[in-house]
Amino acid sequence: MDLYSHIITMRKKRISKEDEYGSMEVDEILDAPPKIIKPKRGKKDVEYYVKPAELSAKIVEYYKSGNPDVMDESLATMVSKIANRLSFAPNFINYTYREDMIGDAIVKMFSALRNKKFKIEGDYNPFSYFTKIAFNAFCNRIKKEKRNREALAAYQEDVYGTLMDHGHIPHKTTTNPEED
Repeated sequence: MDLYSHIITMRKKRISKEDEYGSMEVDEILDAPPKIIKPKRGKKDVEYYVKPAELSAKIVEYYKSGNPDVMDESLATMVSKIANRLSFAPNFINYTYREDMIGDAIVKMFSALRNKKFKIEGDYNPFSYFTKIAFNAFCNRIKKEKRNREALAAYQEDVYGTLMDHGHIPHKTTTNPEED
């Protein structure tokens, strides 16, 4: 029994519930706005942007075609959607080289399709398989960019140190010449 039904029952009986509501009378409780009880959150009906069953059917069709150079446009779109949607995950969204990550992921997924790496015989989910390939491609691109950034920083530090040693960059820079 919810709170509002309980209050209505109390009003009918005209009793005061000091133990639950303090010194408020039933009429005072009814004058207060009713408490809105929100429905519990359940699992939402998720509409997949790439349905695993359709992806699996397209992969089977691609494998049976025998020509690895010709791919159905809908299969290519599904692979592209996986990479693009994964790039909006919170752990990848703020990278400046996100387009490079997407490109790497698409290349890796297409090479996995071309080399028939996905096993159709098992009960494997093709969506999760290709999402994992894209995830790993994203992580590899992040590692590569980090190595490049560290190499650039080391080079800049080395060049700056060399310029400082030869006197090309003064140790102290001032904006006011009278301070020297």
